[in-house]
Amino acid sequence: MKQEQWFRPYVTAYFWRFLLIVILGVLTILSASMLMFTSGYLISKSALRPENILMVYVPVVGVRTFGISRAVMHYVERLVGHDTILRILSKMRVRLYQLLEPQALRFSSRFKTGDLLGVLADDIEYLQDVYIRTVFPAIVALVLYGGTIIAIGTFDPWFALLMAAYVFLLVFVLPIVSLLFTKRKNREIKNERAALYQKLTDAVLGMGEWFISGRQKDFLTGYEQDEASVDRTDRSLKRWGRFRGFISQCVVAAIVLSMVYWSGQQYADGHIDVTLIAAFVLVVFPLMDAFLPISEAVERIPQYEQSINRLNGIKEEVPDHLQGAGSQAGMTRDEAAAIALNGVHVKVEDVFFDYGEQRSGDRPTVGGLSLDIPQGAKIAVIGRSGAGKSTLLNLIQGVLSPVEGRITMNGTDAYQFGDGMASVVSVLNQSPHLFDTTLANNLRLGRMNASDEDLQDAVRRARLSDLVDSLPEGFETRMQETGQRFSGGERQRVALARILLQDTPVVILDEPTVGLDPKTERELLSTMFASLKGKSLIWVTHHLVGVEQMDEIVFMEEGCIVMRGTHAELMKRYPRYRHLYELDRPVQL
Repeated sequence: MKQEQWFRPYVTAYFWRFLLIVILGVLTILSASMLMFTSGYLISKSALRPENILMVYVPVVGVRTFGISRAVMHYVERLVGHDTILRILSKMRVRLYQLLEPQALRFSSRFKTGDLLGVLADDIEYLQDVYIRTVFPAIVALVLYGGTIIAIGTFDPWFALLMAAYVFLLVFVLPIVSLLFTKRKNREIKNERAALYQKLTDAVLGMGEWFISGRQKDFLTGYEQDEASVDRTDRSLKRWGRFRGFISQCVVAAIVLSMVYWSGQQYADGHIDVTLIAAFVLVVFPLMDAFLPISEAVERIPQYEQSINRLNGIKEEVPDHLQGAGSQAGMTRDEAAAIALNGVHVKVEDVFFDYGEQRSGDRPTVGGLSLDIPQGAKIAVIGRSGAGKSTLLNLIQGVLSPVEGRITMNGTDAYQFGDGMASVVSVLNQSPHLFDTTLANNLRLGRMNASDEDLQDAVRRARLSDLVDSLPEGFETRMQETGQRFSGGERQRVALARILLQDTPVVILDEPTVGLDPKTERELLSTMFASLKGKSLIWVTHHLVGVEQMDEIVFMEEGCIVMRGTHAELMKRYPRYRHLYELDRPVQL
């Protein structure tokens, strides 16, 4: 089933945590029940005016104990539950991001932006409610249902069957009826609103015709009628909610009255003490707190189904050979760092890759690429938009896996590194992620345990020392959202300092100078090449400023390499390259 792709892996991975949450939930209700039981007994015993305080000492202690334990159990259950669900939520978001990010261009042409934002903002949030508001409460209710009937059965089996019938209405009958009713009404509301929006859109686009024909009143009347129909359906849902609540309270009242009659009869028959009548009656109320929310919890299932369907719709758009790459945890950072301890030799061996969209006769996105990048080599990858440069970078980072051929790092396939790739490859792109926090915090994203001395060294190598010294608060200066406090060149230097802290053997420069003026561009390139000396550089760029410093230049078109060699070789052998280089050289300032 498709749902298993988003639920079953987490149930297996967090089974023992789930079990602990259910146990804590059961203990919370039991503590509340025992609090009411001992309170009822204490009140009844005190009403009989015992001759000695010691006669009620034990129930007094019990009330205090269960009162405290109920609060403690509830707090621990919430703490463990939310911690577990937030962990799952984090993994779900990472998984969804790993499906979306490599296919950003593909999805932008197939899904509306609002749909994607809805998935990212809402659907994953709804999935966490599956556990918190539906699964865990339902399991706790079932456990208490069985335990309660067994406990009552030790006193009176026939009365236990009566209680089982009452609770069955709350736990099974009402939730199923409520689910069927709300599912049908929600479907009606969805269809009516879709028709209403379509009618309104068509009317707005053809508003002139309505006025020319003099039928604007007809449109308004028809629209108001359709809107009233939607409102009636919505009100019927709310009425059902109130009616369901009334039925539930009637069932609870019947349980209470039955318990009063039964406990009174048990006392009359001499089976229990008179002080237990109130205890048995009061214990009903906390138990009902476990059973009453089940109907509302089950009503959420259609909402979960819609979220699951949207997530599976996104997933189905990704070809199978893309889903395995980048969606696995892979190595840890320490394991990857051990492989790259003495440098990294990157090999791209006859790699073919496509997104599964080619028509007959089309070229693949990347076809027949081969590169050899030993540690310390500097490679420039040049070409127009759509030449396959970004796809090549994703393949090298292991986000995508080749359809044919291999991309290896010290003999290990790139896609196998998974999360550990952060210890091998770092990326400086044209829009680095900078957050509305201090400069120091933004830098430490490269290495969380970096000392102040490490920060100062990275800033010095990125040639940011003068800027930091000029700031009133130094490293504690807030960068504002997306780093807007600083200029474009300064933001890139901050990102460069962060990469220096990350200290990976391979650095990808994904057009980091786009949007900078020629002077700032030359200065930034000079800083990057000097500070990253000894690291393998894979530099993707549209134009040719600074390519003289590269060991090899690769020119791509339609996913293939059409020119390659050093700058001097290309200038000598290819008039086209020589012409492009002359056109692309900035005016010397």
